Amino acid sequence: MRFINLRFLKYSKTAFLGLAILVVLFTGCSSDSGSGDDSPPIDNEIFPSNIMLIVDIVGANSSNENGNGSGMVNVQVTATDAVRYEVKFGSNEVIQTSNGFASHTFTDDGLNNYIISAFAYSSTDNSISTFKTVSVLVANNGELQLIWSDEFNENGSPSASKWGYNIGAGGWGNGESQYYTNRSDNVIVEDGLLKIIAKKENYMGSEYTSARLKTESKFDFKYGRVDIRAKLPASQGTWPALWMLGANFSSVGWPQCGEIDIMEQTGWDKSTILGTCHWLNQADSTTASYGLTTTVSNATTNFHIYSLIWTETEIKILVDEVEYYTLALNADLPFNNDFFLIFNVAMGGSLGGTIDSGFTFDTMEIDYVRVYQ
Repeated sequence: MRFINLRFLKYSKTAFLGLAILVVLFTGCSSDSGSGDDSPPIDNEIFPSNIMLIVDIVGANSSNENGNGSGMVNVQVTATDAVRYEVKFGSNEVIQTSNGFASHTFTDDGLNNYIISAFAYSSTDNSISTFKTVSVLVANNGELQLIWSDEFNENGSPSASKWGYNIGAGGWGNGESQYYTNRSDNVIVEDGLLKIIAKKENYMGSEYTSARLKTESKFDFKYGRVDIRAKLPASQGTWPALWMLGANFSSVGWPQCGEIDIMEQTGWDKSTILGTCHWLNQADSTTASYGLTTTVSNATTNFHIYSLIWTETEIKILVDEVEYYTLALNADLPFNNDFFLIFNVAMGGSLGGTIDSGFTFDTMEIDYVRVYQ
């Protein structure tokens, strides 16, 4: 039997126990990865995605794509993993929103383009953004609201939802020489303008072609204000007109339906503008008219705004906000019914006169038409 030194064993057990404690302590202070980095782990970053910006111009529809003239715009922003949003309308202050909804009212008069920017933020303050450019109409005409307009911003044919055409020849009751078409040779929208082009060409038995647009059966109204910004043709023999007929024209005929000429220009005097109303004289069943003129020396080189203000009691016609025509209304006149718009360029006839022998083509350009009530 081997002799064992119990004293040595006692001290050996104590040393072993101490060594074990040191190993445990050392191991507990070490990184699990063995990298030697003893900093705490970092939380995961969250990044928003799938941002969407929906813009609603108040009053916008197929007839008034730029709104009702109030200048009000509502937006909604959405994004995955977003907890808050910011929206910036043009150069205005940033709007903070927790639900993504924001509104703003633009006040600059007329049709203007604005950039609407949207930002979405996550809970870790990471962000994503998007933007849209919009055209917003502001009409500061007192209490009037825009009810219909065409800004002619889409290149190609005029909007079929707004405009129809008179087609053909036959003099149109005034001895005119043109054949009206709906071809792009005679009517087109380009560069933000409606262009009605009168041309010299042999077409369907006529020596000239042009176009006559109308809103009949598409849009008519009673009372309000009309603004039309236009530049007129300069050639002798051209007879441009911006005018209106009673919506009952197809059933009662002319002049019973009534006619309002917001702007006409003769073929021989390109510095004079005519404003006229026509109707049937009930007393003797003859055609009655009342017209006045004003001078616009640069009507063929510059754009001007030709306006109608029509109420239950009177008709006023203006150029560039200067009134030159007033007709008092009464129950015997046919101006208490709906009317529709007509734009055309005739050749020759009673107000076109002699056509220049060297005429090839000329154009009436219309920047916009706006109707308020």
